[in-house]
Amino acid sequence: MKAMVLYYSKTGHTQKMAEIIAQGMERVQGVQAKACSIDDLDEAWAAESKCIVLGSPIYFASVCADVKSWLEGPCKKCQLAGKLGGAFATMDYLHGGGDLGIRLILDHMMVHGMMTYSGGGSCGAPVIHLGPVALSKDLDGSRETFLTYGERMAAKAVELFGA
Repeated sequence: MKAMVLYYSKTGHTQKMAEIIAQGMERVQGVQAKACSIDDLDEAWAAESKCIVLGSPIYFASVCADVKSWLEGPCKKCQLAGKLGGAFATMDYLHGGGDLGIRLILDHMMVHGMMTYSGGGSCGAPVIHLGPVALSKDLDGSRETFLTYGERMAAKAVELFGA
């Protein structure tokens, strides 16, 4: 089963965390994962993917303009309806609005007909209510959480769609 982690990254921070999520996804047997910028989208891979996770840097307590614009148009090329979706964020400040940005992405995913998932508290530690958030100054400190998130998303996709 194919899975894709999409992102927009200006500094490389969001890209790094997207790649970590993809590594976590590949821990699940039968899952092939790819991290890809929304600016250089592999449309064929996205169309075949059963799980799509989208990440954004947080600016002014929201997703960046590139991600919002992508969600309002070009994302249709990914044939999102019926797929499993998730979201993550990177930000500079602890209370900078990461959850708000993730919520915006998840809301758009549902409007496009996706099922959204995070694992919440039901999977135990680490508890990831909406999606993981990494602080730019300590990306490595969030590595295990992002790996776990990727693994949980892929496991749920396999449960729903098969490997």
